[in-house]
Amino acid sequence: METGIRILVVEPDEDRLRDIVDALHDAGWQDVKALAQISAIARTVKEYEPEIVLIDLANPDRDTLEHITSATDTGKRAVALFVDQTDAALTNAALKAGVSAYVVDGLKMNRIKPVLETAIARFKVIRQMQSELDAAKQALEDRKTIDRAKGFLMRQRKMTEEEAYSLLRKTAMDQGRRVIDVAQALVTAADLLS
Repeated sequence: METGIRILVVEPDEDRLRDIVDALHDAGWQDVKALAQISAIARTVKEYEPEIVLIDLANPDRDTLEHITSATDTGKRAVALFVDQTDAALTNAALKAGVSAYVVDGLKMNRIKPVLETAIARFKVIRQMQSELDAAKQALEDRKTIDRAKGFLMRQRKMTEEEAYSLLRKTAMDQGRRVIDVAQALVTAADLLS
């Protein structure tokens, strides 16, 4: 269990807020910031930069949910949202918005630790998958650019595909650049000339 992480707790009820912070301390998390006004969440997230945000709301509506996911920047941190009641549409909206844990039937003190551990783990898995997806998309875009550059060389210099790629690779090595950078420069120049 990671205990050295920054946790922001958002709970409008001051007594309940104190209980949650105490439960987190008892579970081993010490760097905990309490926030009673949900309206201050964006500013607090920016200043405190928590790794996880724990929010306890009785009955959120779609607007509140959108505000929370926007303010907490779910792509950068795990968000655990505890609600007393929900419907299928709101649950789906929360999960699509990137909430790492969406727990219905309220926040029970004995569930804080396992829910936060699960939220952190789920967030890491999702972030890893997103990183891999972004890398795959970039590799595909790079491949398309290189193919366009090869096509340009093949047409202009009457080269084979292999010769065009060899020329791109040699030029990149001679200039101390990556093949994709040389290909991008060639595609840009070709676009200007056409």
